[in-house]
Amino acid sequence: MRARPGEENSAVKRSFGAFFNVWAGRPTPSFAVSLFLACTLTFGFYTASYMRIPVVPLYAKSLGADTATVGWINSVFFLTAGCLSLPVGLLSDRWGRKRLAFWGVLVVSLTSFALAWARTPGHLMAIYFFFGIGLSAYGPTMMSYVADISPLTHLGRSYGWYTTSLYVGMSVGPAIGAWIAERFGFQDVFVASGVVTAGLLFVLALFLPPPPSLELKPGEKPPLRHAAAEVLRCRPLWGCWLVTLGLCFGLGMFVTFIPLHARQSSIPIASIGLIFMVQGISNALFRIPFGHWSDRTADRRRLVALGTVGTAAAMAGFGASGVLWHFLLCAALLGAGLALAFTSIGALIAVVADPRLRGLAMGGYNTSIYFGIMAASAAMGTVIASKGYFFAFAASGGLTVVSLVLFAAFMRSPR
Repeated sequence: MRARPGEENSAVKRSFGAFFNVWAGRPTPSFAVSLFLACTLTFGFYTASYMRIPVVPLYAKSLGADTATVGWINSVFFLTAGCLSLPVGLLSDRWGRKRLAFWGVLVVSLTSFALAWARTPGHLMAIYFFFGIGLSAYGPTMMSYVADISPLTHLGRSYGWYTTSLYVGMSVGPAIGAWIAERFGFQDVFVASGVVTAGLLFVLALFLPPPPSLELKPGEKPPLRHAAAEVLRCRPLWGCWLVTLGLCFGLGMFVTFIPLHARQSSIPIASIGLIFMVQGISNALFRIPFGHWSDRTADRRRLVALGTVGTAAAMAGFGASGVLWHFLLCAALLGAGLALAFTSIGALIAVVADPRLRGLAMGGYNTSIYFGIMAASAAMGTVIASKGYFFAFAASGGLTVVSLVLFAAFMRSPR
């Protein structure tokens, strides 16, 4: 008896998945094994991807780009990743987490090799457009994967471990890239990044177990239009997105303007690096214990509120800072506040979103991250020029508090 076309396609997909999965025909690995593999892949992916971050602006300068063009190159990346995270998250709900993550890693690997052959700033801009596509395919997809494999009782600690691996990779990658560039040259950084990312393709394809929650029958998958409408009607989800936007507006202020503010306060360049290091260490170290706290608390919204208030206080403190220890204290508070808020926000999104549509929900979360950072970088320079650093950082803290008020209002609303 001849199989129907839909059955033939399903059989092809199953055989393809079995070929690229060492777990096919074997018992499903434990949650801990799946989480370990996801964290390992994510650490490697962001380490390799962010090796290029401090190098590309210098490489663009060597190719004749002016400062404005360098800014446009980075803006293309943030804008692309922010705009595509939402629709790509929806695609991961339809096509599968593992498949979309695979294509995201492949695109990022190819862009790394392409950078080594770039000869004009225009080439870099085009390559960074595709870099944004690849990153948007991987980021929300793997966050959804972590939610798919995690028991509800372990969501906080799962996101604590996952975001720690991500954040450490983002911190280690630039240091490795700068060291390679200084010792061997720009092109060697891009080739090394491409080789490492290509190696991760095989680890992902062969060893990452498929998430169990995506084993849905065709009739269980709502049409794309209905799926998007269902997610966008979820008011608690909007609350999570809005508070993420506010938190990342503050993070964008820190990343973009703290170096300038600190230099104006006569802080040495080496000590400015120390400010960033303290924020990074605080952010990374607190995520795992705060994730466990999130799982033990009766109401994660309180932890989001506490972390957001801490972030807003750090922003106001930065505006009033004038000596190094002030900056270091605020940096530690900022890292702790972001760690507490984000681990609980990730767990809340996994709870309030339909499991079939987590990719779209996490895509919106990543969009909020990119747009928050980009908005602060684009808008607050003018505010600083007219009102000064104290007012600008205080205003940033105020916007963060406003996002918390919106979060509280939306989270009280019915789903």
